[in-house]
Amino acid sequence: MSRGRVAPGRKVESEVVDLGEFRFESGEAIPNLQVAYEAYGEFTGDNAVVVCHALTGSQHVAGHGSGASVSGQARAWWSDIVGPGKAIDTNEYYVVCVNVPGSCYGSSGPASDSPDGEPWGVDFPPVTVTDWTRAQRLLLDHLGIGRLHAVVGGSVGGMNALDWAVQYPDDVDRLVVVAAAARLDPQCLGLDAVARRAITTDPNWNGGDYYGDDSPDPEGGLGLARQIGHLMYLSKDSMDRKFGRRSAGRGGRGDTYPADPAAAFFPYREVESYLDYQAEKFSERFDANSYLYLTRAMDDFDLSEGYESDSAALAAFEGEALLVSFTGDWHFTTEQSESLAESFRRNDAPVAHHVIESDHGHDAFLVEPEKVGPPLDDFLTAGVAGRAVTDTLADSSEPESEKDFAPVHSSLFSR
Repeated sequence: MSRGRVAPGRKVESEVVDLGEFRFESGEAIPNLQVAYEAYGEFTGDNAVVVCHALTGSQHVAGHGSGASVSGQARAWWSDIVGPGKAIDTNEYYVVCVNVPGSCYGSSGPASDSPDGEPWGVDFPPVTVTDWTRAQRLLLDHLGIGRLHAVVGGSVGGMNALDWAVQYPDDVDRLVVVAAAARLDPQCLGLDAVARRAITTDPNWNGGDYYGDDSPDPEGGLGLARQIGHLMYLSKDSMDRKFGRRSAGRGGRGDTYPADPAAAFFPYREVESYLDYQAEKFSERFDANSYLYLTRAMDDFDLSEGYESDSAALAAFEGEALLVSFTGDWHFTTEQSESLAESFRRNDAPVAHHVIESDHGHDAFLVEPEKVGPPLDDFLTAGVAGRAVTDTLADSSEPESEKDFAPVHSSLFSR
C-alpha cells in the first residue's frame, strides 16, 4: 500500500508502494505492481543513491525495518557499507534499495497474491533485469526523485546498475558496478540451469503450485540449488581454509538429503555440514519459484542486446563509472570487469577499474567491507579522481614507486 510522496528531508523506513499496471518486457502485464523499498537518510534534491541488491538479497540493505522473519543475506546484507559514517554515508546521501519484481520480500512475484486472491505461482510473468530497472525508476518517480547521484550494485545488482546506464543514461551521475559483468559465461549459465532443475525435479515443486498450508514446499530442491550457488560464490582457497578435508563426524547428517548405505562408513565432512546448514536456512527464507525467476533474469541479461557492442550500449552514458572486481572471484572475473572498463574507455567515459586482491571468491564484496569501502566512499565523493580509487590502465603505465594507494580507514565501518 502506498503511503504517499516522500517529502524532502523526511526519514523513511520500510514501505510498499502500488505502482499500478505494469507491462513486463515479455509483453504480459499485471494490474497492480507492488514494490517494497527501504530508504535511509534525508533527501535534499541531489543526493539520492540507489543500491541494487544481489540475487537473493532484499531491500533491507542496512537492516532498518527488517523483521525477525528476514534473515541471512536478506537482512542488513551491506550494513558495513551503508549507514551513518559508512562508505555510503546515510548522513550525506538518501539511499534507496528496492526489492526487485519476482522476488519474495514484499514486491510482486510468484508468491504474492494475484487478482483472484491466490498466489501467482508460475502464472506470474517472466521478469528481466530491465523490468527491475523500470520498476525502480517508477518508484523514484513516485517519490519525487529525478536525477541520481549514483546507482550502486553488486553481483546481479551490478548488472541492474549497468542497465540503468543503458535505460536511463541521463538520470545517473555516477555508476558503481561491484563483482559483476556484462553477461554470464557458459559455465555459470550451466550451473544455474542445474540449480533450477534441482527445484523443478523436486516432487513437491508440483509444477510451481505448492502454496497453501496443505502443500509441502520444495525445500529439498531449493536447498540443492542454494548449495550449488554457494559453491559458485566461494574460491578454492577460501574453501580449503574454511573446511579443508575435516570431518564433522559420522552422525550429523540431516533428513533432507538421504545418504547412500555406504555413507555410515565414511566421514560426514565439514564442507557437507556447511552446505546442508546453508540449504536449510535458505529454504526457510526464500521462495523456490522466485529463485527460478531471478536466476532466469540474471542468465538472460546481456548488456549488448539490441546494440552492436557493449560500448555502443553504454554510449549515451556521460557520467563516471567505478568497476570493482576481486582476484579470487571466478563467478565474475577481473577479466570480465576489465572488458567492461574497455567499453567505457572506448566512449571516452571517465572510468576506473579497481581490482582488489582477495581469496574470498565472489562473496568478497559482502565479507570484505574494509577493502570495498574506501574506493566506494572516495568515488561517491570525488569520482574517478578519488584518492582510494585505482585503475588498471594507470597501474599498468606507472612505475611501482609512483603508485599512490590510500590507506584503509577502519573508522569508515564503525558501528
